[in-house]
Amino acid sequence: MTVTQRISELQALLTKGLTEGIGVGHSLGVQCAELGDGRAVYTLKPGQAQANAMLTVHGGVLSTLMDTAMGSAVFTQLPDHTGYTTLELKVNFIRGVALDDPELRCTATTVHVGRRTATAQAEIHNAAGKLVAHGTCTCLVQPFGNA
Repeated sequence: MTVTQRISELQALLTKGLTEGIGVGHSLGVQCAELGDGRAVYTLKPGQAQANAMLTVHGGVLSTLMDTAMGSAVFTQLPDHTGYTTLELKVNFIRGVALDDPELRCTATTVHVGRRTATAQAEIHNAAGKLVAHGTCTCLVQPFGNA
């Protein structure tokens, strides 16, 4: 399968999730903005659904945004009948995000995609271009379906 086909497959899965009301796109408002070869960009509009006790965007929501983007970047480079799951996620929070802040943008790229593991990195920036968080992940790469 080509990268273009993997991207189309992923876009179809994301659309299905939004249409059927499942996944982080629906529950948290995480939206795919761009997909490319080893690259993914996701956005999030902060709001009440992402609040923590301090009435800012919960760190777990930002972590989910990064995990989603990094996993998608990895997915674009996997061979046929191969999936992934996150083994490790490391996030550094740089600044808080208010619930009424404009849209956040998370850009993720792969660092390594091998037969058994993959690694990726991501950054979240606010509308002013300031770094909100950055992190890395390690994914387990595994066959599924008709492999």
